[in-house]
Amino acid sequence: MSYQVIKQKRESSSKKYSEVFKRMVVEEFERGPLNKDQLQAKYDIGGNTRIFEWCKKYGKLHYPSKGSIGAPMKDPQKRRIKELEKELADAKLKLLAYEKLISLAEKEEGISILKKVEAGQLPSLLKSTREK
Repeated sequence: MSYQVIKQKRESSSKKYSEVFKRMVVEEFERGPLNKDQLQAKYDIGGNTRIFEWCKKYGKLHYPSKGSIGAPMKDPQKRRIKELEKELADAKLKLLAYEKLISLAEKEEGISILKKVEAGQLPSLLKSTREK
């Protein structure tokens, strides 16, 4: 299988790669064992970000936009787990903030905002919330 590399007339050091070649490099990058630097050496590809630009354009995986740190996660399940862990951490922080806000409001106003749940009421509360 041969791939065409066309040199531009303006700059002798700059190369123009065919779309088929770009897609082939992206597929090889996403599939496997070679990293960006190894692919650049193997196919004599210049430019530090060229392969990542091709990946964003032709790739099947999620590639973050500018400003993101690190390589993209190739395993969708791991990526989803990371997203859920971040959402959980955010929810915990939000809960902590609400608890602090309620505590301060109770102290300043001298009232009880949250109802105290008795031991016998808990199972019935759980049933009623599940039915809704």
